[in-house]
Amino acid sequence: MAASVLYMSMSLDGYIAGTNDGPDNPGGDGFIRLHEWCLTPDGELRRGNGPAGQFADEYDVIGAVVVGRRTAEQVDHWGGDHHGRGVQIFVPSHRPPGPSVANYPLVTYVTDGIESAMAQAKAAAGDRDVLVHGAYTAQRALEAGVLDELQIHQIPVLFGGGRRLFDVLPSRVELDVVRVVDTPEATHIRYRVRR
Repeated sequence: MAASVLYMSMSLDGYIAGTNDGPDNPGGDGFIRLHEWCLTPDGELRRGNGPAGQFADEYDVIGAVVVGRRTAEQVDHWGGDHHGRGVQIFVPSHRPPGPSVANYPLVTYVTDGIESAMAQAKAAAGDRDVLVHGAYTAQRALEAGVLDELQIHQIPVLFGGGRRLFDVLPSRVELDVVRVVDTPEATHIRYRVRR
């Protein structure tokens, strides 16, 4: 059965985006620093041996995406195809989508809650994982009990400002460590949400 997995690169002080994050500056100032561990100089995912290649392989076999509206709209829904993977993208939102989404048949706005968005994504993913993106969406998924795992790529940098991953949680969430891969560029920690 599919698991829902939050994949996120994060600074040591908890930021997933730098200051001045917005439509004209997606990810904010210094955002690329959080992804240097996994990107080639031309912005492609690193392949081959080593942790970056291993995580790229895992990232490639996702079956669907659940992404927050803010993130989806900042990247124009990845042009309707999440990094060329051909998987469905579900966007939980209280408002209907803008007109440009009609050009993207793989993008579905779900207006009846995070639980519905996740259920639809898991059905679409089959036995593959659902990739979860966005701080607000991750927080709501944790709150609703529909986020299964977190793959955090902890980057050895202190941003000092920007957008935090877990800024507002309604209650404590217990996690079990599933895997730790330590490299000079990042410490990769996979957690399972305790139920």
